Amino acid sequence: MQANSSLPLAQVQISLAERSYSIFIGSKLLGQALTYQHLPKAATALVVSNTTVAPLYAAQLTQALQSHYAKVVLVTLPDGEVFKDWPTLQLIFDGLLENGCDRKTVLFALGGGVVGDMTGFAAASYMRGVPFVQVPTTLLAQVDSSVGGKTAINHPLGKNMIGAFYQPVQVVCDLDALQTLPDRELSAGLAEVIKYGPIADMAFLEWIEANLNALLAKEPTALAHAIRRSCEIKAWVVGQDERESGLRAILNFGHTFGHAVESGLGYGQWLHGEGVGCGMVMAAHLSQRLGLVDSAFVERLTTLVQRAGLPVKGPILSATDNAGRYLDLMRIDKKSEAGEIRFVLIDGPGKAVVRAAADALVREVIDACCA
Repeated sequence: MQANSSLPLAQVQISLAERSYSIFIGSKLLGQALTYQHLPKAATALVVSNTTVAPLYAAQLTQALQSHYAKVVLVTLPDGEVFKDWPTLQLIFDGLLENGCDRKTVLFALGGGVVGDMTGFAAASYMRGVPFVQVPTTLLAQVDSSVGGKTAINHPLGKNMIGAFYQPVQVVCDLDALQTLPDRELSAGLAEVIKYGPIADMAFLEWIEANLNALLAKEPTALAHAIRRSCEIKAWVVGQDERESGLRAILNFGHTFGHAVESGLGYGQWLHGEGVGCGMVMAAHLSQRLGLVDSAFVERLTTLVQRAGLPVKGPILSATDNAGRYLDLMRIDKKSEAGEIRFVLIDGPGKAVVRAAADALVREVIDACCA
C-alpha cells in the first residue's frame, strides 16, 4: 500500500504472535480502498463514529469500504467523554443486532479515543469477539489510545474501569484528519506525545522541544515523525507486556493524577490530555520529592507542557480537603493494590518506575500543584 501524497507511508508493527498487526501512518489513507484490502472478509462492515467526526469523514470511509463489503452501516454516537458509558455503548450493539451482523462482521472506529475505546469494547463483547479496525482522527488517539488493545467505558466512580484487552486487526493514522482538529484537542494529544520522552527516550523529548511550534502549527512532516516515534515506543512496550502486568504501566505517566482530575471534575470538563499534562507535572514533582530527579528536570517538563497549551496546575476538587479528595479518587486507579496508590514516576530522565509514596508526601505535592 502506498500513501497518495508527498509524505512516504510509515508502518509500525505491533508484535503479539497471532494477534500482531500494523499501524499505517500517512496522508490520504482513510478514503483509499487499498488501505483496507488485507482485512478479514465479511458481508458487513459497521462504522462507529460521533456527531462531530461523522460529517467530516464517514462518507470517505464508507465509500472506501464498499469495495470490500456488500453492506456498510454507520452508527453515530453523541460526542464527548460524558457519553463513554453503558447507554451509549448499547447504541453500537443496537446497530449490530438490527443489521443482522455476525461473527465475521468488521467494526471500524472512526474518531478519537472515546469512539476507539467504545468500539473496541463492543467488538470484544459482541458474539464474544469480532474483528475491529482503529481509524483514529485525533492526535491523542493516533499516538496512544488506538494502539495496544485497551478498550473500556467509564464508571461514575472511576475512569476506564470497565473494559477488556482486545487488539485491533489494523490501525490507520491519516495525517490529513488532524488538519480539522481544534487547537485544544491538538494540545491534548501533545500530552501523550510528550510523555514518551521522560519515560523512555530523552532524545525524542529534545526533538519535541525543538519542533513544538511545528507540531502546534500542524506541520505534516513534524506530525508524522511524532506519531511514528510515539507508536514505536508504545509498540516496544506493548510487545513485552500486553496486559499491563509490569512494564506497560509506565505508559500511564501522569494518568493517576490526571484521571482523578477527570472524574473529580466530572467527565468532559477537562480533556483527557489536559489531565495527563497536568498529571505529568504533578508526578514529576513527586519524583523530585522522592529524590529521583532534580528541580531542573521538573522545570524543563513543566515549561514544555505549558508551551504545548496544557494546564500545569491542578484544579481544586474539594474546598474542605482537596488533597484528600485526590487521594480518594486515586485509590480507585487500576494500578492501586490493596488501597495503596502506585504512581508512575521518573527514576532519572528517560526511565520510569512504578512505586508507592506516603500519603503525606502526595498531599504536599497536591497542595503545591493545585490552584
